[in-house]
Parts: sequence; C-alpha cells; structure tokens
Amino acid sequence: MTKIAFLGLGVMGYPMAGHLANAGYDITVYNRTNSKAKKWIAKFPGNMEDTPSKAVEDADFVMSCVGNDNDLLDITLGDSGAFSAMKNGSIFIDHTTVSGDVTERLYQKSKNLGISFVDAPISGGQAGAENGVLSIMCGGDQVDYEKVEPILEVYSKICRRIGSSGAGQKTKMCNQIAIAGLVQGLSEALHFAEKSGLDGRSVIEVISQGAAGSWQMSNRYETMLNDEFEHGFAVDWMRKDLKICLDAGDNNGASLPVTALVDQFYKEVQKMGGGRWDTSSLFKRLRMIDVVK
Repeated sequence: MTKIAFLGLGVMGYPMAGHLANAGYDITVYNRTNSKAKKWIAKFPGNMEDTPSKAVEDADFVMSCVGNDNDLLDITLGDSGAFSAMKNGSIFIDHTTVSGDVTERLYQKSKNLGISFVDAPISGGQAGAENGVLSIMCGGDQVDYEKVEPILEVYSKICRRIGSSGAGQKTKMCNQIAIAGLVQGLSEALHFAEKSGLDGRSVIEVISQGAAGSWQMSNRYETMLNDEFEHGFAVDWMRKDLKICLDAGDNNGASLPVTALVDQFYKEVQKMGGGRWDTSSLFKRLRMIDVVK
C-alpha cells in the first residue's frame, strides 16, 4: 500500500489529509500543535507522529501544507526535518504558497539527497479543501508529476503541471494577483450600488450573469452585504501572498500597479483590526471609510 505522510493540519491540510485517509492510503500526519493531530486521528484512519522526520519514515510521498517560507524550511531542513529522513526515491509535494527562492532551494536540495520535490500550491479555499475540489498548479519534473498526479486528484477539481520547478508557485502568484483586483472591483461595485440607493442583491443577480460574473461575485457578495467576513482566506495570509507576488514582479520586471494598491488597502484593513477577516473585507473598508467621513 502506498504510504503517505502529511505535514500541516490547518484549515486546508486537515480535510486534505482526511480525503487521502478515506481513499484508503496508509497515512501518517504531523502538526506542530499535537492536539490538532490527535483530533485528526480520532476522526480519520491513520497515525500521527510528533516530528516531521518520524512522520516521513518509509513514506513514498510526503505532502506539506503549512503557513509560510519559514514554516516550510523548518519542517524540511530544520531540526527533525523531513528531508533528513525521507527514503531514496520518495517525493515531497508542497502545497504551501511560498516564495520562488525557497522552492528553488528545496528542489535543488532534494536532488542532492536522492529525493524529488514538486511545488503544488492550491486554490479553492477551505470549502474547496473540505469538498475535495481544489485547483492545484504544479511545477517540477514531468516524471515526478506523473507519479503524484493520481494522489492529488483525490482532493482536486483540476490538477495540472504548468512547467519546471517553481512554475506552480508562479501560477499561484497569478491567481492571487487576479483575486486582489477582482475583490476590490466587486467591493467598489457593491459600494457604488449602496451609495446609489440600489439593492445590492438585485444588482448582483443581474450583473453576475454577464461579463462581470466571477467566483468571488457568486460566492462572496451575500456575506459582504451582510457584513460577515469570517468565510475564507484571511487578510494576513493574503498580504503574505501579495508580498511574494510584488517581490517576484520586482525581479522579473512585471508591472503590478493594481496589486500594489490593493495590498495597501489590505494593510488598512489590518490597521482596522481585520487581519483575520477574509479577503472580501475590502468592502468593509469602504463602508468604514464612509463612517469616518
């Protein structure tokens, strides 16, 4: 039986690891907070270990879904890190959104150790993870991708290799750049509707069926109008991702003026105490600006 280790049981990793367990894979999980791992094994068939190195022993595939660059480096190269204990020929699949520099470093390090590395960031939010319909964008060697694709299909709606190592992370940057502009545009549209005395729900019912329609519009307008912002990806994490995008843009010469502007809007949301609000809270920012006026 294929043996899998899953490192990181946050809001995304927890259900993703669960899908693998329910699909019949022999799975061992690790989470920095032991209580989360204990909760997971009480719900799903599998085992847990208290360090990444123990979790990955004899694993054919190792998945990670953690917070940021430093978290990923810690579970791979830190004390009791996974890379030191992975068996020859095994493959590490990283679902974390991280910088291109870290991805390249881990890809090269894996080659030196006789293992493989595939960057596979995800999109679809907590609901996508829970329902097993994530979009997965991958970078890495073709031969490695062909081995991991059947496993990733367990919790994805679409899974594609975009190119060589780092291509998955660059594609995720495109995803976040597009989302930033879309959410700001939707926020301004709803704000304009309110200021014009229009019913926002009626407006969305009509314009969502035309060229303005988007996932953000279909899935977030109702909670935005209800002033509810606890339904998705947090502003703190979005700012982390947008910094990665903007730094990459500086390096490759891409002009990202809208992304830079929306990043500053999210900074204002953080100052309002909304670091854990979801990304649609750009609309709340506009409402709060009106109150101040």
